[in-house]
This record gives sequence, structure tokens and C-alpha cells, in this order.
Amino acid sequence: MKGILGRKIGMTQVFTESGKLIPVTVVEVEKNVVTQIKTKENDGYDAIQLGFGNTREKLATKASAGHTAKAQTTPKRFFREIKGVDVNSYTLGQEITADIFTPGEVVDVTGTTKGKGFQGVIKRHGQSRGPMGHGSHYHRRPGSMGTMRPMRVFKGKKLAGHMGTLTVTIQNLEVVAVDTENNVILISGNIPGPKKGLVVIRSAVKANGKVNDMESLVSYETLEPATQETLETVESSVTEEETPVVEEVVEEAESTKDTISREDTNE
Repeated sequence: MKGILGRKIGMTQVFTESGKLIPVTVVEVEKNVVTQIKTKENDGYDAIQLGFGNTREKLATKASAGHTAKAQTTPKRFFREIKGVDVNSYTLGQEITADIFTPGEVVDVTGTTKGKGFQGVIKRHGQSRGPMGHGSHYHRRPGSMGTMRPMRVFKGKKLAGHMGTLTVTIQNLEVVAVDTENNVILISGNIPGPKKGLVVIRSAVKANGKVNDMESLVSYETLEPATQETLETVESSVTEEETPVVEEVVEEAESTKDTISREDTNE
């Protein structure tokens, strides 16, 4: 088991060399710092705590600043635990980067869904509305509150209320590409949360350690200067070869125009 914290940037699409289109979510993963190591002897379970996102010292509490100072790092904005890891392979203050995952690896992604505010039962729970005509006064109401006895609303009744901002985990997603230069991980499909929202990427629980065969992606790197010069030479040679052909077409068109004008004159 392993994991890393990141920010959801947005969605895009990439192409494989065979022409297959893959929709992906771009996750920016700045360097994560191991701020605490928990063991069974001291804490009852094995886990590491990761700090993500730098924050100003004046905005950090003394407790948070002292906690990160033990790891010899700057104050962090987010802290999350990754359980089930081999704590012996981590050290306090260690930095974790995007290369912790490889293309084709199966992961679970956890995030907080978008907030929708206060919503009614139709939008929140998908209930049906009442008749809109024929004198009906019942349109988008929640419906019956329950039986006559015991004269109360039962627990679990689906009513209007706050919608969204739930912690949701999507399982068995695939890492499409890892860009260590830009600290970016591309994950297939969509993941929960808004743009710039915090997400946690972990090894898949149901497929821990599974790595699928990934087809190489199309590269959009710029051509080298030597290659660009070659292209310019080829284009110039093609233009020179086509010039006489263009002149012949123009001359033929002019001669045809003169012939038509003579025929009109004779008539």
C-alpha cells in the first residue's frame, strides 16, 4: 500500500499510438513530506502521515508549526494518513514525488464532492413531482411524513437538505501517465471534487499492486532545429517544382479566354 496527496487540476484527453482516445484527469502532486510515522507499538497501527501544500508561517498554529518542524519542513496546509504501509521503508521528513506510481498501476482516488447547497427532494433524491395542472397544489413537496402512529417522522426519511460535500472514493482507476518534470499524474476517467480540490491517491484495495499493460502515448514534443531546417528545405523544393506547373495553367487559361472573346466578336 502506498499513497500521495494532490490537487485536481481538470480533465483532458490523450491518445495512444494506435489512435485510442483516453479521457484523463490531471492531478498536480507537489512534493509530499512524511511528517509522522505511526507504529503498532506506539499508536496501535502502522501508518504514515503526509503533509501537502505549503502555507505561510503566520497562518499556521503553533502546534502545526511545531509538528512540521520535527520533520524539518515548512508548515503544511493538509495532513492525511496512509494506512497499511511498510513503515520501515519511510523516514521522517522524506519527500514523496509523482514517480511513486507507474503507468498502468491501478489506484483508488478519494476526494470531496462539489457542494450543491440546500436542495429539495427532487434534485437531492430523484423523487417524482406531483401533477402540474388540473388544480393540483402538490408539485415539488417531499410527500407523506409517515403513518398516523407513532405520530413522528421516522429516521432515514428522505427530505430536503444540504447536498454535496461528501467524501467519495472511486476505485480501480488506472494511472495513464506520470510526468515527474511537472509533478503531474494522469488518471483515467473522472475523480470526485472541484478544480483545485484535494484528492488522495492510494493503491487499489481490491487490486493492490496490480499493474496493467499500458500502450505508449502519442508524444507532442517540438521538432529539433535540424529537423525544422529539413522541412523548410523540402517545402521550398516542392514550391519550386510546382511553379512551372502553375505558370502553364495560367497561360492555358489566358489562351482559352482569348479564343472565347474572338468567337464572341465574330458572332
